[in-house]
Amino acid sequence: MEPNVLLESLIDEAGVSRAGLAGHVNQAGRARGLCLRYEHTAVSRWLKGQRPRGQVPDLICEVLGGRLRRAVTLDDIGMGTSGTRTTAHGATLPGFVEHATALWRSDEQRRPHLTASAAVTGTPAVMPVWEWENPPEDADVSRPGPSRVGPADIVMLRSARAHYEQMYRKAGGIATRSRIVGFLNAETAPLLRGGYGDATGRRLHRAAGGLVAVAGICAYDSDAHGLAQRYFHQALRLAKASGDRGFGAYVIALLVNQSLFLADYRSSVAFAEAALRAAGPHITPALAADLYAMQAKAYARLGDHGGAMERIRRAEAEAGRIRPGREPDETGYVQPGLVDVQVAEALLGLGDLAGAREHAAAAVRSPAHDRGRVHRLALLSRLELMQGEADKAARTASEMAELARGMESRRLRDRLRSVRDLLAVSGCAEAEAAVSLIDGALRVPL
Repeated sequence: MEPNVLLESLIDEAGVSRAGLAGHVNQAGRARGLCLRYEHTAVSRWLKGQRPRGQVPDLICEVLGGRLRRAVTLDDIGMGTSGTRTTAHGATLPGFVEHATALWRSDEQRRPHLTASAAVTGTPAVMPVWEWENPPEDADVSRPGPSRVGPADIVMLRSARAHYEQMYRKAGGIATRSRIVGFLNAETAPLLRGGYGDATGRRLHRAAGGLVAVAGICAYDSDAHGLAQRYFHQALRLAKASGDRGFGAYVIALLVNQSLFLADYRSSVAFAEAALRAAGPHITPALAADLYAMQAKAYARLGDHGGAMERIRRAEAEAGRIRPGREPDETGYVQPGLVDVQVAEALLGLGDLAGAREHAAAAVRSPAHDRGRVHRLALLSRLELMQGEADKAARTASEMAELARGMESRRLRDRLRSVRDLLAVSGCAEAEAAVSLIDGALRVPL
């Protein structure tokens, strides 16, 4: 069972407690000749995904509809035939918007079940990608609404995406997540529910998708993998509504990266292949380079040397075609040296330490934003240690630890801790000083 965020959102909007809803449902049941004795514990089970029997779902709609003074359907409370999954790819676009905004509201309220949920696997993980790639397309995304959405609104969303992306790079996903989720609720949700024609609507869904993707990145960086996956699936549905195939391929690249982290290497390969295939001529060299490089890492982990090396060659060829100023904002993360990092990790997976170190050193010599540089230094330090150069590794690790100050990120903490543990057993004096520096950074709670 999955948490019913739609019901939770409506309960909050109606301003009724769980015990209060149970009491009102019992009272509504008596009017129909039913003897119901629900308590707040029953409502808690409904919120966890349980569907009550008989007429009770209809009674819930009746009670909430009365308090909200509008019609509430079974789909509205997450008990219709479409189920409660928040991606709702099979639902109408307006229905998807309601599912998506309910999740944002629950996330802003820090519902613990959202951050604790694991990423889904199998068919539920594959279907959003398949539905993005295949018909039917959204023929018309226009919507009547209380207020008209204009070009200035879309510019604001795009500016916000750039703002929160920079915040994420400087401060980490943990610090940024609450800010961007608050923006989604306060600014993005009302615009998606507003009025717009088809052309404006497509630009709106494209801009909203960019923000939702960053929210997913922040959740991933916070170790909330089930929530991150939901945001990525939402961004993919918004990409489909926008008609921008290249943007959809970017969102799938985020799913590929998450699959790599979760050690689901076959999904990483398959998702990347879907992005490359479906985006076709709309994919940019930067994104293609990243997708091929991530495939190389997955093939290396699967022990497929030939597959890994072939993807490395493709990644390097695409990287050579990147032209600054000709890439969308989202692929700005493919900076000089990124493909070197990915190739280094793939070669490390194949056991080629010398090749991996050569690429890692090249990546460190290339310019990068602070977060990217921390990652590059962590990889180089690890490789230096593996080749018996503890003094060099310690100096590299010290630079890494200093640069990571002020960043609140589970992923960066993982890298700091991994390097620290390797340094601790190296036995050199400089390593002890680097370990002490990293320990100081790790003592600060996130």
